[in-house]
Amino acid sequence: MPLHEGPSTDERPLSVNPFLGAANPVGDMTGSPPKHRLPETPMAPSTAYQLVHDELMLDGNARLNLATFVTTWMEPQAGVLMADCRDKNMIDKDEYPRTAELERRCVAMLADLWHAPDPSAAVGCSTTGSSEACMLAGMALKRRWALRNADRYPSKDARPNLVMGINVQVCWEKFCAFWEVEARQVPMEGERFHLDPEAAAALCDENTIGVVGILGSTFDGSYEPIADLCAALDALQERTGLDIPVHVDGASGAMIAPFLDEDLVWDFRLPRVASINTSGHKYGLVYPGVGWALWRDAAALPEELVFRVNYLGGDMPTFALNFSRPGAQVAAQYYTFLRLGREGYRAVQQASRDVARSLAERIEALGDFRLLTRGDQLPVLAFTTAADVTAYDVFDVARRLREHGWLVPAYTFPANRQDLSVLRVVCRNGFSEDLADLLEDDLVRLLPDLRRQPRPLTEDRGAATGFHH
Repeated sequence: MPLHEGPSTDERPLSVNPFLGAANPVGDMTGSPPKHRLPETPMAPSTAYQLVHDELMLDGNARLNLATFVTTWMEPQAGVLMADCRDKNMIDKDEYPRTAELERRCVAMLADLWHAPDPSAAVGCSTTGSSEACMLAGMALKRRWALRNADRYPSKDARPNLVMGINVQVCWEKFCAFWEVEARQVPMEGERFHLDPEAAAALCDENTIGVVGILGSTFDGSYEPIADLCAALDALQERTGLDIPVHVDGASGAMIAPFLDEDLVWDFRLPRVASINTSGHKYGLVYPGVGWALWRDAAALPEELVFRVNYLGGDMPTFALNFSRPGAQVAAQYYTFLRLGREGYRAVQQASRDVARSLAERIEALGDFRLLTRGDQLPVLAFTTAADVTAYDVFDVARRLREHGWLVPAYTFPANRQDLSVLRVVCRNGFSEDLADLLEDDLVRLLPDLRRQPRPLTEDRGAATGFHH
């Protein structure tokens, strides 16, 4: 969660419409409550609701947010089911055994989907999202390495490191900072926007706890070559004896590839893959926040990391950074698995990919843009301005699209491609072909004005549209 500072200098109280009071809007109207301290007295629930509701209207429309990978639409029945479970504490497994059973079934379904050698032996848990799942996977990698190197660690010559592409989601940088692991990152080069297997293997040594492969980079939507990465590490082991495990960050792609790219080998079919995570609240098609972390077997998750708590009279094994959280999202995940099945997921994800491909073709046909990705892996397209476009840049485009309600992120790539700035469109369930038509129409209407600019006009690129995903 973001950190927030204390009260601002704006101490003007909230204004209350007299009609929000009781029957007599003059004599019984509610006073103006302060913004940054608790009001002295209660107010009517309808008044409190309206005050919060009106302020939230100024947020962007989630359905038009093409920056986020997070699910912004579910069926009404799912919403009702989540409301039924929002008061259940997921951690109270003795109190809510059926919610715990639904979690267990989801883990089993994912183990089967990701080709665990023995799905019944796979170990997994739900999390608040992929960030927590990645933290747990990283902790398991570090502890396994520490156990193998107990004679050297902790010591000055045995500082653990984790190898990854520079395109990883920020949660991996947080993991390395929080758990004192050196981050060794493979930079981008030329038109390669993610990890290179040979370069990753070259960064490994006896202190490497693992290598992270991304099945669906947030920068451009491309899959990293997980099988090639494992092959490079196999060759490294043959040369040096180093046995380096792989964690697959499948935050998005682990719920796309099993349905649309069945011949792609990236999961537990590769013996070197020790663990996989995904976001149930991304292409798992559930409202935030739920994620999943799975290990191929019990040996991949050190037992000492699993806490067995005598809680409310029962033995409860748990591996989590969070404790109390609602069971609603887990119930919604199980509902979605039941509701869609393999064929349903395939249809939904194919529809998103079809929208992304079609939109990519139409944007390319405008002539002002160059496509980096076309939605043929994740349903995501990334594009930049063509070489002959000098009147405006991607930040101008993002700023002008925001005037029409569209949230399309513009951002600069990391080392060694800081020279490259792109726009990215995430096509999710609910972003239909009709909405894509409207986005294209708005973009076409903006282009004449953009082309007439004397130069790019965005002074503060960070304020124009941030990239925080």
